[in-house]
Amino acid sequence: MLFCGLCGAFIPIDQLGDLTNIGTLFAFVLVCIGIIIMRRTQPDLPRPFRTPMVPLVPILGVIVNLALMASLSGITWMSFVTWMAVGLVVYFSYSKRHSVAQMLK
Repeated sequence: MLFCGLCGAFIPIDQLGDLTNIGTLFAFVLVCIGIIIMRRTQPDLPRPFRTPMVPLVPILGVIVNLALMASLSGITWMSFVTWMAVGLVVYFSYSKRHSVAQMLK
């Protein structure tokens, strides 16, 4: 809550909106790619919700979302890449010390 409040206080709302948009669009790209991968690697897995016309719909989803991401400004892209890099460093640093697989060795 404090972090979000500070961001809202010191970053212009249009930039915050763009950062939210690029993050959400990137998540949609990952979901579309995940659908294609899961359908190929685990075709018999029970699915309560099925995506129609796979792989056409997920491929179109990736293309449309990447096109929307491409329309965002360069500063938004730089912020996204920086935030992603920081997040990956934190994620892998934490997981290296707390991994169940590491504990089994």
